[in-house]
Amino acid sequence: MTHDASAVRRKRPAKPQFTQTILVLEALCVLFATLVAYGLRVASPGWVWGIGGGLALVLIILSGMVSRPGGYAAGWVAQGWLVAAALLLPKVSRDIGVIVALVFVGLWVSALRLGGRIDRERAEYDAAHPGEVGP
Repeated sequence: MTHDASAVRRKRPAKPQFTQTILVLEALCVLFATLVAYGLRVASPGWVWGIGGGLALVLIILSGMVSRPGGYAAGWVAQGWLVAAALLLPKVSRDIGVIVALVFVGLWVSALRLGGRIDRERAEYDAAHPGEVGP
């Protein structure tokens, strides 16, 4: 079976795909944490939704911007905000919030490293095998 090189669909880069996924998952986690904070009345509803809802919205927006210039740097800033927001939680849930935030920072680092490595390996394969369909 032969493949026409023009019919080969280009693969989407892995690094932005992985980092977008992490940011969307973080946004969902923040949204659920915001609902819990609102239900427990840890602060006034305005503060809870301003911080939690605002951070969730920023994470969703950033997920669409990671492949643009400065997108990964903005993602790092968002990771810092996530840890800072976890530190603002009351003592009862602060420890769990910080652990969850640090897990997401680890996932962010993994997405950057593994996505970059996959993209490099794809580029090396494509350079070594021009016109072939990759594995």
